[in-house]
Amino acid sequence: MNDSFEKAVKEVNALTVRPDNAELTELYGLYKQVTVGDVDIECPGVFDFAGRAKWKAWNAKKGVSKEDAAAAYIDLAEKLKAKYEK
Repeated sequence: MNDSFEKAVKEVNALTVRPDNAELTELYGLYKQVTVGDVDIECPGVFDFAGRAKWKAWNAKKGVSKEDAAAAYIDLAEKLKAKYEK
């Protein structure tokens, strides 16, 4: 992981307004792709709504390189900062 990615993670965690669920799941999928790579766990059960949403967000990034996922995460973090830190 590079310094820009680490900085973006810290900035997202420091937002004063919580991003919506769609934004959070997108961040989650990108973060897991950068830090772990392709999804390596089974899809959670049908009644684990949050776990299933996270898994689907991560699985949607399957095949994306860690570098591309980091760039997308940084880009999304900048957009969220602009949106929520006015």
